[in-house]
Amino acid sequence: MRRRKRKVQNAKILWIEGKSAGPSSFVSVLREKGYKIDTVHTGKSALNILETKKHDLAIVDAVSLRTSGKRICQGLRDQVNGLPIILISNPKRPISQGFKANVVLSMPFTIRKLENRIIPMLPGDGENTIQAGPIKLDLERNYVRVRGRKAHLTPRLAYLLQILMDKPGEVLDREGLFKKVWRTQYTGDTRTLDVHISWLRAAIEEDPRKPRYLKTIRGVGYRLDV
Repeated sequence: MRRRKRKVQNAKILWIEGKSAGPSSFVSVLREKGYKIDTVHTGKSALNILETKKHDLAIVDAVSLRTSGKRICQGLRDQVNGLPIILISNPKRPISQGFKANVVLSMPFTIRKLENRIIPMLPGDGENTIQAGPIKLDLERNYVRVRGRKAHLTPRLAYLLQILMDKPGEVLDREGLFKKVWRTQYTGDTRTLDVHISWLRAAIEEDPRKPRYLKTIRGVGYRLDV
């Protein structure tokens, strides 16, 4: 609980909401809990404040803004790569692909649900965290951080990354990786491993098409270079 409280007290949130909607009840409750929140009313104002102040998280209240929030999320992501974004959406407005939000919450929801989405995105690591070079893997919550970027992994992807991080610089053969991660002796089709490797690259690489860390060693397997 102390670790959680310390994260909250240090958390800086940028909240974007419609001016005509009036003050959000969520904002007042979060402030009472210790969060430091800057509120703005337009996407442009959000981009301006990000030029001078650092925030740990942005929350876009698209419902009060009476918009989908897509352009605002895109602008935030373009200006501050790696900034976590929560989008509060209207359930009557379907969310299309291409949204740059990490989490989408459809109204209505409780303050507890909102905070449960906020906490994992804040700076800080769990009790069980491993690191290899710039890559930090939180084994409690399956979050990976690389040079300011943060992504949530499935348990299997987290386990795959953990195996690679345990032996940085070593070439791990595809069959051995497949057996270990999928806990099987069958290796007749390891294409599933290749798909998971591509997903892992999307999480840790700045440009997955030109991987800096997770390298393919043709005819053998994969190697994590850190």
